[in-house]
Amino acid sequence: MSEETLPVFGGATGVGSMPDGDARETAKTVTGTFEDFPYLAELPARGPGADMIGRTAGLLVELYARVEPSGWRIGDRPGRDTRRARSWLTEDLDALEEFTQDYTGPLKVQAVGPWTLAAALELRNGEAALSDPGACRDLAASLTEGLRLHLAELRRRIPGARLVLQLDEPSLTAVLRGQVKSASGYRTHRAVDRQLVEATLRDTVAVHPHGPVIVHSCAPDVPFALLRRAGVKGVSFDFSLLTERDDEAIGEAVEAGTRLFTGVVPGTDGPLSDPAGSVMGVRTLWRRLGLHPGLLADAVTVTPSCGLAGASPAYARKALAHCVRAARSLADNPE
Repeated sequence: MSEETLPVFGGATGVGSMPDGDARETAKTVTGTFEDFPYLAELPARGPGADMIGRTAGLLVELYARVEPSGWRIGDRPGRDTRRARSWLTEDLDALEEFTQDYTGPLKVQAVGPWTLAAALELRNGEAALSDPGACRDLAASLTEGLRLHLAELRRRIPGARLVLQLDEPSLTAVLRGQVKSASGYRTHRAVDRQLVEATLRDTVAVHPHGPVIVHSCAPDVPFALLRRAGVKGVSFDFSLLTERDDEAIGEAVEAGTRLFTGVVPGTDGPLSDPAGSVMGVRTLWRRLGLHPGLLADAVTVTPSCGLAGASPAYARKALAHCVRAARSLADNPE
């Protein structure tokens, strides 16, 4: 099957993180559950370097980061924290490669996007890189090159897969609104110009010209229109945080062909409703927007509301399987 004929997305997938620290068992669970849309899971329980920020810091080219009591800080040279992050990633890639032999179809990989990374990584003075426009540019360029190499490695290991790049941007809205706190906590960093935010995201998206890029945010008020203009092909979000204020932007996104990754399954332990009940809100949204029910399966991927790092391993497995059943319910009974 050629890359052009492979499906772009599957009906259900995960967001990113999983509990526990066994890379091989996690890869087995993820690939076994999402047979048509697996992903490279993150296992932050292993410690610094396996977390979302640390893993992406390990991808950077000619920029390095180390762990300080306050968080991850940019340094002069690669140290043990960089080596640990790269070692964890290699372990995860080895496990995923083992369980995706001869796989052909969409495969998702996650990394922190340029603006959340700029809000999270500290400069030498302890302030966020977000406080320095030059540091933001250097960080975005380093990230883009690191992603290029990372995607090339994945293509080498799993040549039949159609890679989907997910940029995690939970701090994006805070960056746009000037709500990222300074090191002291007594003030916030200035809001970044929306055109600059959009242009930087567009440059990052361009690193993956042969496949789709999606953006994930589990924060309220996801800027759907900005992401669409930046070239993003899908938006992943916590469905419970939507309000009717989002209707217009979502309707425009769907009509423009943007895939919605609807986080409808809770990310922490709790009772799960029946699969049809989990996607009832999606059907209600569709009716409110006046969209044709037949478009649902072609426009929606079902996911947990956010990563599952805070869940128990047993619940995480149930949640992933529930996503698959909910997606099947949505496709079989769109009305």
